[in-house]
Amino acid sequence: MKLTVVGCSGSFPSAESACSSYLVEADGFRLLLDMGNGALGELQRHIGLYDLDAIFLSHLHADHCIDMCAYFVARYYRHEGGRCGAIPVHGPEGTEKRLTTAYEDVPDERSMSEVFDFRTLKSGSFDIGPFRVRTERLAHPVEAYGIRVEHGGRSLTYSGDTGVCPELGLLAEGADLFLCEASFTHGKEDIPDLHLNGREAGEFAQRGNVGRLVLTHIPPWTSAEQNLADARAVYSGPIDLAAPGAVYEL
Repeated sequence: MKLTVVGCSGSFPSAESACSSYLVEADGFRLLLDMGNGALGELQRHIGLYDLDAIFLSHLHADHCIDMCAYFVARYYRHEGGRCGAIPVHGPEGTEKRLTTAYEDVPDERSMSEVFDFRTLKSGSFDIGPFRVRTERLAHPVEAYGIRVEHGGRSLTYSGDTGVCPELGLLAEGADLFLCEASFTHGKEDIPDLHLNGREAGEFAQRGNVGRLVLTHIPPWTSAEQNLADARAVYSGPIDLAAPGAVYEL
């Protein structure tokens, strides 16, 4: 598998990065994990606009899904070759309605389903193209899912947004790469069932014996270096800060 960080800023884009979006590729298949603010433009630095094969939306907060509205425009009003066919979009219940409401000016209430094949997420295991995936509902104010993606004996786990919960540990256990949010600062914010801090991300990685931890979804107001240090204090494996354009071969 190949993982490319498209965007990794939390809550809103920073001067350096779009919001959450991660491209996973294997056997010519391209799966996008989330499409937050600014992600569609950045995605085109890595693949063609119409080269995606499937999309996973962890939850329906804008910093993880709002560029789907722009992608609808690109797929629905495409001038060359006619309208695009519908690609699978795996998201929480109500994804189609949420995106239709956000875009508002769709030709009719079913227009988005002409280019997106909406599939409702639940906790469980299933296939997306060549990938075997497992999803678990995690701790967040809205319905939110983490995902584990496996292919060719390798695995990566993406937390999406979550507070501390046992389900995240199940997804991360033994993963070769753990892409984990670290929005809060240890000792500063303590809001249950919302986000993790760097230390908590490191603790999950250490308990799960993951191969590499990549901290992501760090908002512009949070110190990435502090979160990195806090994670290193409790996790003995290699750690990176997610950066736009970073590529990991698994």
